[in-house]
Amino acid sequence: MNIAYWIVAGLLALFYFYAGTLKVIRSRDQLRPMMAWADRVPLPALRALGAVEILGAAGLILPALTGIAPWLAPAAAVGFVLLQTGAIAVHLTGEDRRITLNVGLIAAAAVTVWLATRA
Repeated sequence: MNIAYWIVAGLLALFYFYAGTLKVIRSRDQLRPMMAWADRVPLPALRALGAVEILGAAGLILPALTGIAPWLAPAAAVGFVLLQTGAIAVHLTGEDRRITLNVGLIAAAAVTVWLATRA
């Protein structure tokens, strides 16, 4: 893998690991200030989303690092594109219409897919 992949995938993995950990361990009241949509999603679904984000972050790094099932790295990045597409839909159907971060994360995940498949 090249340096560009590791920079983009590493930053994406850090973001999703952090965000996923928050969703798994924090209460709904603690999440509300940074995630206005947290009240509209059942708590088990919120926890599951956090777990998916943590696993996806591992999927960006571990396969490329170990060389075991390297196809999982671009698959994880495609999963993040789909996840953020759903996040944009959630934002647009609610009162929170801020989607700039989501669009940026889609772009970063798409670049990660492209970089992962270039090798």
